[in-house]
Amino acid sequence: MRAAAQEGDAQAQCYLGVCFQNGQGVAQDNHEAVKWFKRSAEQNDPVAQCYLGVCYWMGQGVPQELGEAAKWLREAAEQGDPAAQFNLGMLYETGQGVPQNYAEAVKWYRESAERGYPAAQFNLGVFFEQGQVVEQDFAEAAKWYLLAADQELADAQCNLGLCYQTGRGVPKSAAEAVKWFIKAARQGNKTAQHNLGLHYAAVEAGQNVE
Repeated sequence: MRAAAQEGDAQAQCYLGVCFQNGQGVAQDNHEAVKWFKRSAEQNDPVAQCYLGVCYWMGQGVPQELGEAAKWLREAAEQGDPAAQFNLGMLYETGQGVPQNYAEAVKWYRESAERGYPAAQFNLGVFFEQGQVVEQDFAEAAKWYLLAADQELADAQCNLGLCYQTGRGVPKSAAEAVKWFIKAARQGNKTAQHNLGLHYAAVEAGQNVE
């Protein structure tokens, strides 16, 4: 694999970068990881471009440069890489390396969410629930939360539980709410753990929680 990377194979270069980043089969070395990500990214490999963008964003193996992060994430996002699309959305939402622009954030979250990326599905759900940039739509929010929750994203499981608890976007159901709170709580989600505690306290007090 190293030989293929040295001979210019972009996928091998990207994979070697991941190995150095994670210390898989080689000594962990962020600088070496960036070197290989950059070689691959310059050959237009979208996965490497995404990794390189995140390295610049986090200052991992290179000095933090948010403009470079946005540049490489955009390159990958425009090629359809869902992780890059999500991360570019995050940059637009927070105004890091690009002017803050919620509409652009939603655009990239949607692109990523439609490709099945759970964190983007969750963030898109939040925008629909809050009615920020997009028209408030609880059913659409619940739809995206469910897609992310089915991929075991704890925050989405918790928010979906709240949708069922309040009947926002879905039929009100204490049983469904508890089901999703339990899933999220098992992953350490504090809000879900708190909501479960309140639910069981209400049950013990003899309150109608259906």
